Amino acid sequence: MKKIGIISDTHGYWDDRYAIHFADCDEVWIAGDIGDYGIVERFQEIVPVVRAVSGNIDHGMVRRKCRELEIFDVEDVKVLLTHIGGYPGKWAKGMKKMLQEEGINLMIDGHSHILKVIYDKELDLLHINPGAAGQAGWHKVRTLVRLTIEGNDMKDCEIIELSKGN
Repeated sequence: MKKIGIISDTHGYWDDRYAIHFADCDEVWIAGDIGDYGIVERFQEIVPVVRAVSGNIDHGMVRRKCRELEIFDVEDVKVLLTHIGGYPGKWAKGMKKMLQEEGINLMIDGHSHILKVIYDKELDLLHINPGAAGQAGWHKVRTLVRLTIEGNDMKDCEIIELSKGN
């Protein structure tokens, strides 16, 4: 069993509540627009495994250390992590074909700053966009996601809202 913290679009902003909400996680996945590689390093101090991809605003160290797309297995779930991927019914160009060919069970992306958790019946996969955790952008509520993966079961999906008071 693995507990996963999922975050995107920090745009270089660190909130100490990230560490509080992800403290019991085995892994943190960062779906791009990190903004500063120091964000990745701070997560590495908190959890055993950090997986991060670069986004369209990223440059410098983030671009050098983080690829645009990662495919990996956690337990018995095949995961695709990227920044711009679309969502069920509106996949980015070539994404649907890649998801099918790679046999992806869980697709994580960011970019839109819109929180989405959608099951795609056609592709038999779960899509998660954790929304935006940073302060840059038009979103009004900053969000994070926690998820448990046990075998091939994805469960206990939690949405965390980072309002001014919590």
